Amino acid sequence: MSSSASGQTQKSYGITSPISLAGPKPGDITLTKALEESLKPYGVFESEEELQHRIVVLGKLNTLVKQWIIDTSLAKNMPESVANSVGGKIFTFGSYRLGVHTKGADIDTLLVAPRHIDRSDFFGTFYEILKNNEDVKELRAVENAFVPVIKLVFCNIEMDLLFARLALPEVPDDLSLLDESLLKNLDPKCVRSLNGCRVTDEILHLVPNIENFRLTLRAVKLWAKNRGIYSNVLGFLGGVSWAMLVARTCQLYPNAVAATLLQKFFLVFSKWDWPNPVLLKNITQPAEKLGLNFPVWDPRYNPADRYHLMPIITPAFPQQNSTFNVSMSTRSIMNEEFEIGLAITSDVLIGKSTWDALFQPPNFFSKYKHYIVLSAISNSEEDHLEWIGLVESKVRILVSNLENTQFVTLAHVKPKSFAPLEPDKASPTNRWFIGLQFEKKENVNVDLTGAIQMFTNTVHTQAVTAKMFKEGMRIEAIHVKKKQLSKYLPPSVLKQKKKSSIVQPGSATSGGKSAKGDVSLDSTLNASDASLEITSEPSNDSVELTGSSENSEEASVATVSSSDDKKVNPDSTVSSVSTVGEVTSSDTTSVTSQPSAASPDKPAGLKRAGSPSEDEKGSKKRRVDDAEITTTSSVNSLNGNDGRKRPNSNLIDGESPHEKKKDGADLDSVNANTQMRESDVKGSTKTENCAKTGDNKLENLTDSNNPVESKDGVSAAVKRSISPTNEEKHSEKKLKSANEDLEKELTDEGPPPAGQIPVVKNAIKIKLK
Repeated sequence: MSSSASGQTQKSYGITSPISLAGPKPGDITLTKALEESLKPYGVFESEEELQHRIVVLGKLNTLVKQWIIDTSLAKNMPESVANSVGGKIFTFGSYRLGVHTKGADIDTLLVAPRHIDRSDFFGTFYEILKNNEDVKELRAVENAFVPVIKLVFCNIEMDLLFARLALPEVPDDLSLLDESLLKNLDPKCVRSLNGCRVTDEILHLVPNIENFRLTLRAVKLWAKNRGIYSNVLGFLGGVSWAMLVARTCQLYPNAVAATLLQKFFLVFSKWDWPNPVLLKNITQPAEKLGLNFPVWDPRYNPADRYHLMPIITPAFPQQNSTFNVSMSTRSIMNEEFEIGLAITSDVLIGKSTWDALFQPPNFFSKYKHYIVLSAISNSEEDHLEWIGLVESKVRILVSNLENTQFVTLAHVKPKSFAPLEPDKASPTNRWFIGLQFEKKENVNVDLTGAIQMFTNTVHTQAVTAKMFKEGMRIEAIHVKKKQLSKYLPPSVLKQKKKSSIVQPGSATSGGKSAKGDVSLDSTLNASDASLEITSEPSNDSVELTGSSENSEEASVATVSSSDDKKVNPDSTVSSVSTVGEVTSSDTTSVTSQPSAASPDKPAGLKRAGSPSEDEKGSKKRRVDDAEITTTSSVNSLNGNDGRKRPNSNLIDGESPHEKKKDGADLDSVNANTQMRESDVKGSTKTENCAKTGDNKLENLTDSNNPVESKDGVSAAVKRSISPTNEEKHSEKKLKSANEDLEKELTDEGPPPAGQIPVVKNAIKIKLK
C-alpha cells in the first residue's frame, strides 16, 4: 500500500512502489481530451452499432458451440439430461477483451469444453458444422500449429477460434479461467490456448484505472503500427507486449490520465535497462504450484532465457517471455522510436506540438542506402496465402542471420509486404524490404550469401516438414540500392514525406540523447528483484558508406528454387557462387541508425487551440523537465544502476530455442505469450556448477529483501557477461559452417532431387569502398 498526498492509503500495483501518486491537473485533462479527438480520424474507435453487431455475432457463435457440445455428448452415449447440463462456452481475449480493438479488427476467441469433448471433435464435427453454415466464409483449420486454430469469417467478422478441454465434467457459464487449478492434468496445447485469455484477464486486474489504460494503449498501438514496429512475428512487439508495457506505466503512475501516461510511457522505456525484464507481478515458481510443473521464464535455471534481449513477462502462470523474437536490430530500432516518441510527447505537454505528430509514419525507403528485396513466389493464389505466411514467420531469422554477418550493424525489415508493380496472376508474389546498415569500413566485400542460404534452408525444411510445400513455391532475394527502389515500389510509397512537427532524438526536448544512448533507467526493478543483467561494450552506431565502381545499375540476385522445373547443378555450391554477382556502389552517402540530431524547424505560428502563452509554456516545460529528473533519480536509486552499457548479445543461430514449433498459428496474443518449452535445457541449480570463466561467467547477487531460494539455498539473481568479440567470431563460424556443410553435401553425396534442397543461384555481395 502507498500513501497519497492526502494521507490516505492507496493500493499498490506491480512489483515496486509507484514513482508518482500525483493526480491530473486541469491541463492534463484538456490534453487527454485532445488525445482522444486526435485518435478518431485513424479509425481506432468503433461506432455503437458496430459494437452491438460484434456482441450479437459472439452470441450466435456461443449458441452454436453449446448445441454442438450437446449433440456430441449425445453421440457419445451420454444421457440427454446430463448432455443438456455439461455446458461449454466461448471466451474472448486479445484486443477485443482488453477493449482496445479497432474498426474491422478480428476477434480472438476460445472455445472451452468439458473433458469428454476432445480436440479431434473440434477439428472434426465442429469444423463440418462451420463449413455448412451459410454465415461462415473463408474457413481454414490449422490443426498442427503450435497453438491450433480455426480461422473464419463469421457474419462478416474475422475470427480466430482456439480450443481447450478442461478436466471438468461440466463448464458453467460463470467459470473464471484465472483459477490456476484448471491447468491441472491438461495437455500443453490446451494450456497454451487458455493462456491467451488468462494473460488478458490478468492485465486488466493489474492496472489501477482501466479506462486510462485503454486510451493510452489505443494511442500506443496506433503509434507502433504507424511507425512500423508492431509485429511480433517479425521481431518487434505484438499487441499483448505493448499492452504489458502500458500496464507497467499505469502501475508506476496510478493516478495519471492518458495524456500524462503516454509521455511517461516513452520516458520509462526510452530509459529502460534492457535486458532487465518488465514484470507486472512477481514470477511464481512451479514448485509453489502443486501439480503444475510447467516451465516458467527464469534465466537462473533456464540457460536459453539468458539470451532474451527485451524480456516482457506475461503475468499469468506459467509466466513466459512474450518477446523472444526480438533481435539486436529490432531492439535498436524500437529504442530509437522510444526516444522520438519521448521528444514529441514532451513537446505536446508544453504546447509546442500536437498529438498528430506522434502518429506520422517515417519514410523507411529513404533511411538506408542498401536494401534486400525478399520475394515469396508461388504458382497459384490458393497456395500463396499459406506460403507467404510461412515465409513471413521466418523473416526474423533472416534478420538475425544478416546482423550476425561481418560488417553488418543493423538489418531493418518493414513489417508490411508489397505486391509487384505489375502483378502476375500466374505467379503471385509478395515482397518484404530489409534496410541494411554497415560498419564504417573501406575496401571490403560484404557477402550475404551464407545468411540468405541459411534462411532459405530453414523455410524449405519447415515447408516440407509441414507437408505444405507445393511445386512453384520459391524465394528470391535481391540486393538493390535506394535509387533502384522505384523498380519495385510506386512513387506514392517512395515519396512519402514526414511532417515537420516530428521531433528527432537528440533535439533539445529529448535532452540530446541518441536512441542508442545510455538506457540506464529501469522503472520496475529494485534490490529485491531477481533479474538478469548482461553487460558488454557499446557498439558503433554511425556508419558512412562511400564507394564508386562498376555495374552500379545492376542488382545482385539470389534465387532459391525448390520446384521441379529448377534443376540443381551438382557442382554448384555457396562457395562457388560467392565469387560472382559482385555489386559495387557508385554512390557516396551517409547512413546511420539515428535520425538527425537537430529537430526540424517547426512551422511558424503553429499553435494548438487552447495552448498556453509563452510564459506558461516555459513553466510547463520546467515542470516536465523536473518530472523527468524526478523519475530518473527515483528509479535509478531503486535499480542501483552502475552506469554500465548493455550488450550486443543475440542467439547465434538466429532462432530462439523456443521457436521450433511456433509457426503454424499467427495469433499474436497467444503465440507471443505462450511459448511453452517442450524440451527445456535445464541449467544447473547450484551456482558453483553453473559458474563459468571468461565470457560465460555467472555471478550471484544476494537478495535480502525478497529472497528466492535456489536448491543450494542461495538467494540469487544471475548476471551474465557475453563478449561481443567472441560472439561475432561464433556467428561468423556459423555462417561459414553453413556454407561448408552445403558444399560437403553436394560434393560427397551428389545432387539432391530437384525440389528437395533449395540452393542460392547467385551470390549477394556488396562492396564498400
